[in-house]
Amino acid sequence: MTLTPEDISHSLLDAARKAGADAADAIVIDGSSVSVEVRGGTLEHAERSEGTDLGLRVFLGQRQAIVSSSDSRPETLIAMAERAVAMAREAPEDPFTGLADTAQLAKDWDLPALELFDPTPEPAAEDLLRNALAAEAAGLAVQGVSQVSDAAAGYGTHRVHLAATNGFSGGYARSSRSTSCVAISGEGTGMERDYDGDSRTFQNDLRSPEEIGRTAGERAVALVGARKPATGTFPVLFDERISSSLIGHLMGASNGAAIARGASWLKDCLGEQVLPEHLSLIENPHRPRISGSRPFDAEGLATQQRAIVDNGVLTGWTLDLSSARKLDMTSTGNAARGVSGPPSPSNWNLSLTQGTHSREDLLRDMGTGLLVTSMIGSTINPNTGDYSRGASGFWVENGEITHPVNECTIAGNLRDMLKRIIPANDARPYLSRVVPSVLIEGMTLAGN
Repeated sequence: MTLTPEDISHSLLDAARKAGADAADAIVIDGSSVSVEVRGGTLEHAERSEGTDLGLRVFLGQRQAIVSSSDSRPETLIAMAERAVAMAREAPEDPFTGLADTAQLAKDWDLPALELFDPTPEPAAEDLLRNALAAEAAGLAVQGVSQVSDAAAGYGTHRVHLAATNGFSGGYARSSRSTSCVAISGEGTGMERDYDGDSRTFQNDLRSPEEIGRTAGERAVALVGARKPATGTFPVLFDERISSSLIGHLMGASNGAAIARGASWLKDCLGEQVLPEHLSLIENPHRPRISGSRPFDAEGLATQQRAIVDNGVLTGWTLDLSSARKLDMTSTGNAARGVSGPPSPSNWNLSLTQGTHSREDLLRDMGTGLLVTSMIGSTINPNTGDYSRGASGFWVENGEITHPVNECTIAGNLRDMLKRIIPANDARPYLSRVVPSVLIEGMTLAGN
Protein backbone atom coordinates (compact mmCIF):
# COMPACT_ATOMS: atom_id res chain seq x y z
CA MET A 1 0.00 0.00 0.00
CA THR A 2 1.32 3.43 -0.97
CA LEU A 3 1.54 5.81 1.99
CA THR A 4 0.30 9.37 1.59
CA PRO A 5 2.29 12.36 2.89
CA GLU A 6 -0.18 12.53 5.78
CA ASP A 7 0.42 8.87 6.65
CA ILE A 8 4.20 9.34 6.57
CA SER A 9 4.15 12.49 8.69
CA HIS A 10 2.12 10.83 11.45
CA SER A 11 4.32 7.73 11.33
CA LEU A 12 7.32 10.00 11.86
CA LEU A 13 5.67 11.57 14.90
CA ASP A 14 4.90 8.15 16.35
CA ALA A 15 8.51 7.11 15.84
CA ALA A 16 9.75 10.33 17.48
CA ARG A 17 7.61 9.75 20.57
CA LYS A 18 8.83 6.19 20.89
CA ALA A 19 12.44 7.37 20.54
CA GLY A 20 12.00 9.68 23.51
CA ALA A 21 11.26 13.08 21.97
CA ASP A 22 9.33 15.55 24.15
CA ALA A 23 7.75 17.08 21.03
CA ALA A 24 8.19 16.91 17.28
CA ASP A 25 6.94 18.07 13.92
CA ALA A 26 7.23 16.43 10.51
CA ILE A 27 6.95 17.76 6.98
CA VAL A 28 6.55 15.54 3.93
CA ILE A 29 6.72 16.76 0.33
CA ASP A 30 5.69 14.44 -2.48
CA GLY A 31 6.21 15.75 -6.01
CA SER A 32 6.69 15.00 -9.67
CA SER A 33 7.84 17.08 -12.62
CA VAL A 34 8.43 16.73 -16.34
CA SER A 35 10.29 19.19 -18.57
CA VAL A 36 11.56 19.39 -22.13
CA GLU A 37 14.11 21.66 -23.80
CA VAL A 38 14.57 22.11 -27.52
CA ARG A 39 17.22 23.61 -29.75
CA GLY A 40 17.44 23.84 -33.50
CA GLY A 41 13.98 22.40 -33.95
CA THR A 42 14.75 19.16 -32.17
CA LEU A 43 14.50 17.82 -28.62
CA GLU A 44 17.69 18.53 -26.70
CA HIS A 45 16.79 17.41 -23.21
CA ALA A 46 13.85 15.74 -21.48
CA GLU A 47 13.59 14.99 -17.80
CA ARG A 48 11.06 13.47 -15.47
CA SER A 49 11.44 13.20 -11.73
CA GLU A 50 9.33 11.82 -8.92
CA GLY A 51 10.12 11.62 -5.25
CA THR A 52 9.14 12.04 -1.65
CA ASP A 53 11.19 14.08 0.79
CA LEU A 54 10.60 14.01 4.52
CA GLY A 55 11.92 16.01 7.42
CA LEU A 56 11.61 15.42 11.14
CA ARG A 57 12.31 17.97 13.87
CA VAL A 58 12.43 16.75 17.45
CA PHE A 59 12.66 18.60 20.76
CA LEU A 60 14.19 17.59 24.08
CA GLY A 61 13.34 20.49 26.33
CA GLN A 62 14.90 23.54 24.65
CA ARG A 63 17.14 21.45 22.42
CA GLN A 64 16.18 20.61 18.85
CA ALA A 65 17.55 18.54 15.97
CA ILE A 66 16.45 17.96 12.40
CA VAL A 67 16.95 14.97 10.10
CA SER A 68 15.72 14.41 6.56
CA SER A 69 15.45 11.57 4.07
CA SER A 70 13.90 10.55 0.77
CA ASP A 71 13.18 7.02 2.01
CA SER A 72 9.79 6.44 3.62
CA ARG A 73 10.16 2.77 4.57
CA PRO A 74 9.08 2.05 8.18
CA GLU A 75 12.57 1.05 9.28
CA THR A 76 13.95 4.31 7.90
CA LEU A 77 11.40 6.38 9.83
CA ILE A 78 12.41 4.64 13.05
CA ALA A 79 16.10 5.20 12.33
CA MET A 80 15.44 8.89 11.55
CA ALA A 81 13.67 9.40 14.85
CA GLU A 82 16.38 7.67 16.87
CA ARG A 83 19.10 9.65 15.12
CA ALA A 84 17.27 12.95 15.64
CA VAL A 85 16.77 12.33 19.36
CA ALA A 86 20.44 11.41 19.74
CA MET A 87 21.43 14.62 17.97
CA ALA A 88 19.09 16.70 20.12
CA ARG A 89 20.77 15.40 23.29
CA GLU A 90 24.03 16.97 22.07
CA ALA A 91 22.53 20.19 20.74
CA PRO A 92 22.85 23.49 22.65
CA GLU A 93 19.78 24.87 24.37
CA ASP A 94 17.78 27.47 22.48
CA PRO A 95 15.34 29.40 24.68
CA PHE A 96 13.34 30.54 21.65
CA THR A 97 12.72 27.22 19.96
CA GLY A 98 9.59 25.08 20.25
CA LEU A 99 6.24 24.32 18.69
CA ALA A 100 3.28 26.66 18.63
CA ASP A 101 0.78 26.61 21.46
CA THR A 102 -2.44 24.83 20.58
CA ALA A 103 -4.37 28.10 20.73
CA GLN A 104 -2.15 29.56 18.00
CA LEU A 105 -2.81 26.83 15.44
CA ALA A 106 -4.87 27.24 12.29
CA LYS A 107 -8.18 25.50 12.82
CA ASP A 108 -10.20 25.88 9.60
CA TRP A 109 -9.25 26.92 6.10
CA ASP A 110 -10.99 27.05 2.74
CA LEU A 111 -8.55 25.16 0.57
CA PRO A 112 -10.75 24.99 -2.59
CA ALA A 113 -11.02 28.80 -2.62
CA LEU A 114 -7.25 29.09 -3.07
CA GLU A 115 -7.30 27.04 -6.29
CA LEU A 116 -3.75 25.79 -5.78
CA PHE A 117 -4.15 22.70 -7.95
CA ASP A 118 -5.28 22.38 -11.57
CA PRO A 119 -7.41 19.24 -12.00
CA THR A 120 -6.63 19.17 -15.72
CA PRO A 121 -4.77 15.95 -16.59
CA GLU A 122 -0.99 16.15 -16.78
CA PRO A 123 0.08 17.23 -20.28
CA ALA A 124 1.73 14.58 -22.40
CA ALA A 125 5.43 15.00 -23.14
CA GLU A 126 4.44 15.53 -26.78
CA ASP A 127 2.34 18.54 -25.78
CA LEU A 128 5.22 20.07 -23.84
CA LEU A 129 7.54 19.43 -26.78
CA ARG A 130 5.07 21.09 -29.13
CA ASN A 131 4.92 24.18 -26.93
CA ALA A 132 8.70 24.45 -26.60
CA LEU A 133 9.11 24.11 -30.39
CA ALA A 134 6.42 26.76 -30.97
CA ALA A 135 8.20 29.19 -28.64
CA GLU A 136 11.52 28.56 -30.38
CA ALA A 137 10.01 29.02 -33.83
CA ALA A 138 8.33 32.27 -32.82
CA GLY A 139 11.60 33.60 -31.43
CA LEU A 140 13.54 32.68 -34.57
CA ALA A 141 10.89 34.32 -36.74
CA VAL A 142 11.72 37.74 -35.30
CA GLN A 143 13.97 39.59 -37.74
CA GLY A 144 17.41 40.07 -36.21
CA VAL A 145 17.35 36.99 -33.97
CA SER A 146 20.39 34.85 -34.74
CA GLN A 147 19.49 31.90 -32.54
CA VAL A 148 17.34 30.69 -29.69
CA SER A 149 19.65 29.34 -27.02
CA ASP A 150 16.92 27.72 -25.01
CA ALA A 151 13.19 27.07 -25.27
CA ALA A 152 11.51 24.94 -22.64
CA ALA A 153 8.18 23.80 -21.29
CA GLY A 154 7.42 22.04 -18.03
CA TYR A 155 4.76 20.76 -15.68
CA GLY A 156 4.94 19.82 -12.02
CA THR A 157 2.88 18.92 -8.99
CA HIS A 158 3.66 18.54 -5.34
CA ARG A 159 1.79 17.68 -2.19
CA VAL A 160 2.89 18.85 1.22
CA HIS A 161 1.72 17.75 4.64
CA LEU A 162 2.72 19.15 8.02
CA ALA A 163 1.95 17.43 11.32
CA ALA A 164 3.10 18.09 14.88
CA THR A 165 2.65 16.69 18.36
CA ASN A 166 0.78 19.86 19.38
CA GLY A 167 -2.18 18.53 17.40
CA PHE A 168 -1.71 20.28 14.07
CA SER A 169 -2.16 18.28 10.86
CA GLY A 170 -2.75 19.81 7.46
CA GLY A 171 -1.71 19.63 3.85
CA TYR A 172 -2.38 20.82 0.33
CA ALA A 173 -1.37 20.13 -3.28
CA ARG A 174 0.03 22.47 -5.93
CA SER A 175 0.42 22.33 -9.67
CA SER A 176 2.52 24.46 -12.02
CA ARG A 177 2.84 24.89 -15.77
CA SER A 178 5.57 26.90 -17.50
CA THR A 179 6.98 27.93 -20.88
CA SER A 180 10.13 29.97 -21.51
CA CYS A 181 12.38 31.16 -24.32
CA VAL A 182 15.84 32.77 -24.47
CA ALA A 183 16.69 34.54 -27.74
CA ILE A 184 20.03 35.87 -29.01
CA SER A 185 20.53 38.70 -31.47
CA GLY A 186 23.59 40.04 -33.24
CA GLU A 187 26.90 38.31 -33.89
CA GLY A 188 30.33 37.97 -32.31
CA THR A 189 31.07 40.47 -29.55
CA GLY A 190 27.86 42.32 -30.43
CA MET A 191 25.59 39.48 -29.39
CA GLU A 192 22.75 40.29 -26.98
CA ARG A 193 20.27 38.02 -25.26
CA ASP A 194 16.93 38.40 -23.55
CA TYR A 195 14.11 36.16 -22.49
CA ASP A 196 10.44 35.78 -21.77
CA GLY A 197 8.59 33.18 -19.79
CA ASP A 198 5.42 32.41 -17.95
CA SER A 199 4.54 30.13 -15.05
CA ARG A 200 0.99 29.53 -13.83
CA THR A 201 -0.96 27.24 -11.54
CA PHE A 202 -3.58 26.47 -14.20
CA GLN A 203 -2.67 25.43 -17.72
CA ASN A 204 -5.45 27.53 -19.25
CA ASP A 205 -3.98 30.70 -17.73
CA LEU A 206 -0.58 30.22 -19.39
CA ARG A 207 0.30 32.65 -22.16
CA SER A 208 0.75 31.12 -25.58
CA PRO A 209 4.23 29.81 -26.54
CA GLU A 210 4.07 31.92 -29.69
CA GLU A 211 3.69 35.11 -27.66
CA ILE A 212 6.49 34.09 -25.30
CA GLY A 213 8.91 33.28 -28.13
CA ARG A 214 8.08 36.44 -30.07
CA THR A 215 8.50 38.66 -27.00
CA ALA A 216 11.87 37.08 -26.19
CA GLY A 217 13.02 37.71 -29.75
CA GLU A 218 11.84 41.29 -29.84
CA ARG A 219 13.53 42.04 -26.54
CA ALA A 220 16.83 40.58 -27.73
CA VAL A 221 16.77 42.54 -31.00
CA ALA A 222 16.04 45.78 -29.17
CA LEU A 223 19.35 45.43 -27.32
CA VAL A 224 21.56 45.37 -30.44
CA GLY A 225 24.13 48.16 -30.43
CA ALA A 226 24.16 48.64 -26.65
CA ARG A 227 26.82 50.94 -25.24
CA LYS A 228 27.80 52.40 -21.92
CA PRO A 229 25.78 55.42 -20.73
CA ALA A 230 27.13 58.62 -19.28
CA THR A 231 28.27 58.86 -15.67
CA GLY A 232 26.35 61.16 -13.39
CA THR A 233 23.15 61.57 -11.41
CA PHE A 234 20.00 60.69 -13.33
CA PRO A 235 16.46 59.42 -12.83
CA VAL A 236 16.20 55.63 -13.17
CA LEU A 237 13.05 53.80 -14.20
CA PHE A 238 12.99 50.18 -13.04
CA ASP A 239 11.02 48.13 -15.55
CA GLU A 240 8.15 46.07 -14.17
CA ARG A 241 10.14 42.90 -14.87
CA ILE A 242 12.74 43.78 -12.25
CA SER A 243 11.13 46.41 -9.99
CA SER A 244 9.99 43.77 -7.50
CA SER A 245 13.64 43.33 -6.51
CA LEU A 246 13.42 46.69 -4.73
CA ILE A 247 10.51 45.42 -2.68
CA GLY A 248 12.52 42.25 -2.09
CA HIS A 249 15.26 44.33 -0.46
CA LEU A 250 12.65 46.02 1.73
CA MET A 251 11.29 42.63 2.77
CA GLY A 252 14.76 41.32 3.51
CA ALA A 253 15.41 44.26 5.82
CA SER A 254 12.06 43.80 7.63
CA ASN A 255 12.57 40.07 8.10
CA GLY A 256 12.32 39.18 11.77
CA ALA A 257 15.45 37.03 11.71
CA ALA A 258 17.53 40.01 10.49
CA ILE A 259 15.89 42.34 13.00
CA ALA A 260 16.58 39.92 15.87
CA ARG A 261 20.24 39.83 14.85
CA GLY A 262 20.36 43.62 14.64
CA ALA A 263 21.60 43.29 11.05
CA SER A 264 19.12 45.49 9.19
CA TRP A 265 19.03 49.06 8.00
CA LEU A 266 15.35 49.06 9.02
CA LYS A 267 15.89 47.93 12.62
CA ASP A 268 14.92 51.32 14.09
CA CYS A 269 12.19 52.15 11.57
CA LEU A 270 9.12 50.38 12.95
CA GLY A 271 6.24 52.85 12.83
CA GLU A 272 8.18 55.20 10.59
CA GLN A 273 7.79 56.20 6.96
CA VAL A 274 9.66 53.91 4.54
CA LEU A 275 7.63 54.54 1.35
CA PRO A 276 5.83 57.61 0.02
CA GLU A 277 2.79 58.28 2.20
CA HIS A 278 0.24 57.35 -0.48
CA LEU A 279 1.71 53.86 -1.02
CA SER A 280 0.95 50.64 0.83
CA LEU A 281 2.45 47.18 0.60
CA ILE A 282 -0.10 44.42 1.17
CA GLU A 283 0.66 40.78 1.84
CA ASN A 284 -2.21 38.47 0.88
CA PRO A 285 -1.55 34.71 1.05
CA HIS A 286 -5.12 33.88 0.04
CA ARG A 287 -5.16 35.02 -3.61
CA PRO A 288 -6.57 32.23 -5.84
CA ARG A 289 -4.26 30.53 -8.37
CA ILE A 290 -1.14 32.35 -7.16
CA SER A 291 2.10 30.52 -6.40
CA GLY A 292 2.66 32.26 -3.06
CA SER A 293 -0.77 31.42 -1.64
CA ARG A 294 -1.13 28.98 1.25
CA PRO A 295 -3.68 28.32 4.02
CA PHE A 296 -1.15 27.96 6.85
CA ASP A 297 2.55 28.44 7.43
CA ALA A 298 5.28 25.90 8.18
CA GLU A 299 4.50 25.98 11.90
CA GLY A 300 0.77 25.40 11.50
CA LEU A 301 -0.30 29.00 12.07
CA ALA A 302 -3.00 30.55 9.91
CA THR A 303 -1.72 32.85 7.20
CA GLN A 304 -3.30 36.28 7.08
CA GLN A 305 -3.63 39.37 4.96
CA ARG A 306 -1.79 42.33 6.42
CA ALA A 307 -0.49 45.75 5.43
CA ILE A 308 3.26 45.52 5.93
CA VAL A 309 3.48 49.17 4.91
CA ASP A 310 0.33 51.24 5.42
CA ASN A 311 0.26 54.62 3.67
CA GLY A 312 4.04 54.72 3.70
CA VAL A 313 4.47 53.62 7.34
CA LEU A 314 6.16 50.33 8.27
CA THR A 315 3.70 48.51 10.53
CA GLY A 316 5.57 45.35 11.51
CA TRP A 317 8.18 42.70 10.90
CA THR A 318 7.82 39.37 9.10
CA LEU A 319 7.96 36.81 11.90
CA ASP A 320 8.03 33.10 12.57
CA LEU A 321 7.73 31.76 16.11
CA SER A 322 11.45 31.88 16.94
CA SER A 323 12.07 35.43 15.73
CA ALA A 324 8.83 36.59 17.36
CA ARG A 325 9.93 35.16 20.71
CA LYS A 326 13.33 36.82 20.42
CA LEU A 327 11.64 40.17 19.82
CA ASP A 328 8.90 39.60 22.43
CA MET A 329 6.28 39.80 19.69
CA THR A 330 3.70 37.50 18.07
CA SER A 331 4.33 35.44 14.94
CA THR A 332 2.76 36.85 11.79
CA GLY A 333 2.22 33.35 10.38
CA ASN A 334 5.14 33.66 7.97
CA ALA A 335 7.21 30.57 8.75
CA ALA A 336 8.65 28.70 5.77
CA ARG A 337 10.82 25.60 5.74
CA GLY A 338 12.13 22.69 3.74
CA VAL A 339 12.75 19.18 4.98
CA SER A 340 16.33 19.74 6.17
CA GLY A 341 16.20 23.01 8.09
CA PRO A 342 14.22 24.83 10.77
CA PRO A 343 11.47 27.34 9.97
CA SER A 344 12.46 30.88 9.07
CA PRO A 345 10.43 34.00 8.23
CA SER A 346 9.36 34.44 4.62
CA ASN A 347 6.85 36.57 2.75
CA TRP A 348 3.97 35.33 0.65
CA ASN A 349 2.13 37.30 -2.05
CA LEU A 350 2.92 41.03 -2.08
CA SER A 351 1.19 43.93 -3.84
CA LEU A 352 2.43 47.51 -4.00
CA THR A 353 -0.08 50.28 -4.59
CA GLN A 354 -0.11 51.07 -8.30
CA GLY A 355 0.23 54.58 -9.63
CA THR A 356 -2.12 56.56 -11.83
CA HIS A 357 0.26 56.96 -14.78
CA SER A 358 1.54 54.51 -17.38
CA ARG A 359 5.17 53.55 -17.84
CA GLU A 360 5.18 55.72 -20.97
CA ASP A 361 4.04 58.68 -18.88
CA LEU A 362 6.92 58.15 -16.46
CA LEU A 363 9.38 57.85 -19.36
CA ARG A 364 8.13 61.13 -20.77
CA ASP A 365 8.30 62.89 -17.42
CA MET A 366 11.77 61.61 -16.47
CA GLY A 367 13.44 63.57 -19.28
CA THR A 368 16.96 62.16 -19.52
CA GLY A 369 17.91 59.02 -17.65
CA LEU A 370 17.99 55.23 -17.65
CA LEU A 371 15.31 52.61 -18.17
CA VAL A 372 16.60 49.44 -16.48
CA THR A 373 15.34 46.13 -17.86
CA SER A 374 17.98 43.77 -16.49
CA MET A 375 20.32 43.70 -13.49
CA ILE A 376 23.25 41.52 -12.53
CA GLY A 377 25.16 41.12 -9.30
CA SER A 378 24.25 42.83 -6.08
CA THR A 379 26.11 44.72 -3.40
CA ILE A 380 23.73 45.57 -0.58
CA ASN A 381 25.02 46.62 2.82
CA PRO A 382 22.44 45.08 5.21
CA ASN A 383 23.30 47.51 8.00
CA THR A 384 23.24 50.78 6.05
CA GLY A 385 21.10 49.99 2.99
CA ASP A 386 23.80 51.15 0.58
CA TYR A 387 22.83 49.78 -2.83
CA SER A 388 24.89 49.04 -5.96
CA ARG A 389 23.96 46.81 -8.90
CA GLY A 390 25.07 46.21 -12.45
CA ALA A 391 22.39 47.20 -14.94
CA SER A 392 21.44 47.29 -18.60
CA GLY A 393 18.48 48.68 -20.48
CA PHE A 394 17.80 51.80 -22.54
CA TRP A 395 18.89 55.41 -22.50
CA VAL A 396 16.15 58.02 -22.45
CA GLU A 397 16.54 61.52 -23.88
CA ASN A 398 13.78 64.13 -23.65
CA GLY A 399 11.34 61.44 -22.54
CA GLU A 400 12.00 59.03 -25.40
CA ILE A 401 14.13 55.90 -25.68
CA THR A 402 17.14 56.57 -27.92
CA HIS A 403 19.40 53.50 -27.69
CA PRO A 404 20.21 50.41 -25.60
CA VAL A 405 22.86 50.57 -22.86
CA ASN A 406 24.84 48.02 -20.88
CA GLU A 407 27.87 47.66 -18.60
CA CYS A 408 26.80 50.31 -16.12
CA THR A 409 26.21 50.47 -12.37
CA ILE A 410 23.39 52.15 -10.51
CA ALA A 411 23.84 53.12 -6.88
CA GLY A 412 22.07 54.80 -4.00
CA ASN A 413 20.79 54.12 -0.52
CA LEU A 414 17.67 52.00 -0.15
CA ARG A 415 16.35 54.03 2.78
CA ASP A 416 16.33 57.15 0.59
CA MET A 417 15.47 55.42 -2.68
CA LEU A 418 12.30 53.75 -1.42
CA LYS A 419 10.94 57.01 -0.02
CA ARG A 420 11.17 58.55 -3.50
CA ILE A 421 9.64 55.84 -5.66
CA ILE A 422 6.98 56.81 -8.18
CA PRO A 423 5.00 53.75 -9.36
CA ALA A 424 3.43 53.25 -12.77
CA ASN A 425 0.20 51.30 -13.35
CA ASP A 426 1.58 48.35 -15.32
CA ALA A 427 1.94 45.59 -12.70
CA ARG A 428 0.89 42.08 -13.76
CA PRO A 429 -1.89 41.00 -11.37
CA TYR A 430 -1.22 37.27 -11.73
CA LEU A 431 2.29 37.38 -10.24
CA SER A 432 3.04 36.59 -6.61
CA ARG A 433 4.73 40.00 -6.36
CA VAL A 434 2.51 42.60 -8.00
CA VAL A 435 4.87 45.55 -8.40
CA PRO A 436 4.66 48.05 -11.27
CA SER A 437 7.49 49.87 -12.98
CA VAL A 438 9.04 52.30 -10.53
CA LEU A 439 10.78 55.63 -11.16
CA ILE A 440 13.42 56.90 -8.73
CA GLU A 441 14.90 60.36 -9.19
CA GLY A 442 18.53 61.23 -8.50
CA MET A 443 20.38 57.91 -8.63
CA THR A 444 24.10 57.65 -9.24
CA LEU A 445 24.96 56.09 -12.59
CA ALA A 446 28.45 54.90 -13.47
CA GLY A 447 29.10 54.30 -17.15
CA ASN A 448 31.63 56.02 -19.39
